Amino acid sequence: MARQFDLLVFDWDGTLLDSAGAIVGAINAACRDIGISAPSDERARHVIGLGLHAALRHAVPDLPEELYPEMVERYRHHYLSHDHELQLFDGVAELISGLATAGFRLAVATGKSRHGLQRALRLSGLGAYFHASRCADECFSKPHPQMLEELLDELAVDRMRALMIGDTTHDLQMANNAGVACLAVAYGAHPVAALDALQPLARLDNLQELSEWLWLHA
Repeated sequence: MARQFDLLVFDWDGTLLDSAGAIVGAINAACRDIGISAPSDERARHVIGLGLHAALRHAVPDLPEELYPEMVERYRHHYLSHDHELQLFDGVAELISGLATAGFRLAVATGKSRHGLQRALRLSGLGAYFHASRCADECFSKPHPQMLEELLDELAVDRMRALMIGDTTHDLQMANNAGVACLAVAYGAHPVAALDALQPLARLDNLQELSEWLWLHA
């Protein structure tokens, strides 16, 4: 079967790394540290995939401006205290290495900072497989299309030959804004109905389904 896509762009948290619970937990712990009420789990999960400052502003919108630096510091403290314990979803390492061996160009578009992504790539052992990446401290936060547009330019890939894979509406909206096809994975942060409303090529409920779809259709 002829290859449909040359470039596969993956979100990180909630798509490749099982980190949604840790992110929610770090937001809640940071709120406790500075003495404010934590957001609901639904609200905290909604911000996963956004840049850190945008995420915290949505998660705790009533936080006084002067407390944001402390909120950011406490969130980073709690998340980084445990990020070395986080695991890739089962099958991710094999999928990524297999796609790279098959000749796909692979990239990451993430709400992480550059420092955070480099640490995650090192801890996961996946760094060597990705040809390029963009982070939220280098670009506008999702769903702005800048991350995808820059990846397309850097790797000289036409937008019709690229595919975005993510677990949040922020990922899918970014792809739509960039004119890039997208896949939704439903094992991450956002509810199925919200993902389906953005009309991805497919919505995959687990890693096995994602792997099968990519090998059959990508």
